[in-house]
Amino acid sequence: MGTTTATATATATTSLGVGGEDRVMAAAQQIVKSLNTPEEVREDMLLILSSFDNRLSNITDLIKKDSDSTGVRFDAAEKVILRWNSCPFNPDASRHSLPWEDSPDEAAEYLSAIDEILQLVVDMSIRSDNEIMDRAETAIQLAMSRLEDEFRLILIRNTVPLDADRLYGSIRRVSLSFASNKGEIDEEFESFAEVDSVRGCFHERGASLGDDLCVDLINADVFTDLKDIADRMIRSGYEKECVQAYINVRRDALDECLVILGVEKLSIEEVQKIEWKDLDEKMKKWIQAVKITVRVLLSGEKRLCDQIFNGFDSIKEICFNETAKGCVMQLLNFGEAVSIGKRSSEKLFRILDMYDVLADALPNFEMMITDEFVCSEAKGVLAGLGFAAKGTFVEFENAVKNEASKKPMQNGEIHPLTRYVMNYVKLLADYSETLNLLLESDEDETDGLQNKDGELENLTPFAKRLLLLISSLESNLEEKSKLYEDGALHCIFLMNNILYIVQKVKDSELGKLLGDNWVRKRRGQVRQYATSYLRACWIKALYCLKDEGIGGSSNNASKVTLKERFKNFNTCFEEIYRIQTAWKVPDPQLREELRISISEKVIPAYRSFMGRFGSQLESGRHSGKYIKYTPEDLENYLLDLFEGTPLILHHMRRKSS
Repeated sequence: MGTTTATATATATTSLGVGGEDRVMAAAQQIVKSLNTPEEVREDMLLILSSFDNRLSNITDLIKKDSDSTGVRFDAAEKVILRWNSCPFNPDASRHSLPWEDSPDEAAEYLSAIDEILQLVVDMSIRSDNEIMDRAETAIQLAMSRLEDEFRLILIRNTVPLDADRLYGSIRRVSLSFASNKGEIDEEFESFAEVDSVRGCFHERGASLGDDLCVDLINADVFTDLKDIADRMIRSGYEKECVQAYINVRRDALDECLVILGVEKLSIEEVQKIEWKDLDEKMKKWIQAVKITVRVLLSGEKRLCDQIFNGFDSIKEICFNETAKGCVMQLLNFGEAVSIGKRSSEKLFRILDMYDVLADALPNFEMMITDEFVCSEAKGVLAGLGFAAKGTFVEFENAVKNEASKKPMQNGEIHPLTRYVMNYVKLLADYSETLNLLLESDEDETDGLQNKDGELENLTPFAKRLLLLISSLESNLEEKSKLYEDGALHCIFLMNNILYIVQKVKDSELGKLLGDNWVRKRRGQVRQYATSYLRACWIKALYCLKDEGIGGSSNNASKVTLKERFKNFNTCFEEIYRIQTAWKVPDPQLREELRISISEKVIPAYRSFMGRFGSQLESGRHSGKYIKYTPEDLENYLLDLFEGTPLILHHMRRKSS
């Protein structure tokens, strides 16, 4: 007799001592349930017990009665299981084979039948009724197979399709654009031309999902049904089948979500063969897909696992990890392919966007996904994207430094290199926090900068690299200005380009990075070039208006010399007008300031010279041949300079003889 039976016997003896028919029979029932022994041994034990007290003489009848009751209960439950399982399961049927939604009472009956058999199995294991135990095992197998099919079908039919339009509609976009550009660029720098085209290039950044976005991935009405089925399968020892059914359905559903979001399954080799324009689109879709995957898909999947497998923590963890793994690894594989791809300047913004979105997602990944391999892969891809971004930035620096196109801008306008670089770095300023992090370990790269008065000490790593980059651009522009044979056009070219650089810095976050002192120094350079322009261009014309070499006073100056002076001035002015109306100064303020500076130098000198000597020629024949213009005429003509439209003053006469 085992320990359990001994305990029951002791309880029976106590009951007999206390007295009472009910207590005796209750104790007898406890003894019966404790008999986990072969049949012949049980019979001997019953004879011994019946000899203790004649009130136990009917215990055999009690056992028989209990056995009959168990059989009736089992038969009823088994009948329910077999009735539903007699209908072939048809996953393509218009309604469920089990009436989970249409007839909840019948569904409850089926689950109750399973519960009854599970409980009877526990009870029958005490008595080792082999026949009923075999039937029970068969019934449970049938029920679990059917529940697995129903579990899978309910998951499939109640999956809520991803509404991409709604998700994208909740994304707030910030569009930044490169300025349009006209001009030719050397083939060595053709990537700049590709991005800075006449149409302009739009770079979308700053897109984010609304904080209140919450999407159900499964129809909420079936949560209870799914949990009820999962509970029975797990209690019956079929957790493996339940988990696998869940993972297979939900993994396919998440894969379909990525397809809806425009993310394709591509190998690393396939990604690296994609042309840039197509790759750019795929990178944009990837960025949005990562945001939606973390904020919507994975968080929704986590809630779903928590609800269906509540109370089974290890199963819940396995289901989520295995379900999420496929779509997460697909996203990470694309990120890895981009990180090891060919580097070019136009990719930098997208790579930085990818780095930022993955860096933002990583804490959520680690919080939700406990699979160490997946988390390790995510960290590795993030590091790879950071390395790629840093390397691409270095490539850009080298491209700026080494760009060597030899064809000067015909009208002294802003060089395409300047436009591209400044629009490029203006956009980069939005990534200053990320770039400071990535460039922090590269302080040696800025050793070439002069640290006057300790002005570099307070600059961030990105600001220092920015200074170095713009210095390279300025040096390159200085070399390009030497392509102009006309010293005045050399000055106009440098004025235009340096002012453009200053304006891009002053009107953006670059100004905060480089500081007011940097801006003031460049504005000083623009003024210096303006002075150099006046000296190079107008000194010859102004020399014609000097008194030296005319001889005598204003009343008896040599008419021949005066005629020559006026004639030379007219020639100089007309030549300057013809050439410099074709020159272009795009900035209205600089254009106006240049005209004012010219006017302040030329008009007073012309008016004074004409006032002193004009009367000596006006009285003679053909005076209009020499005194063509009044001071007011010259002022009006100066307004035509630097508009980029060549004009001619030949054969125009303001006066006649």
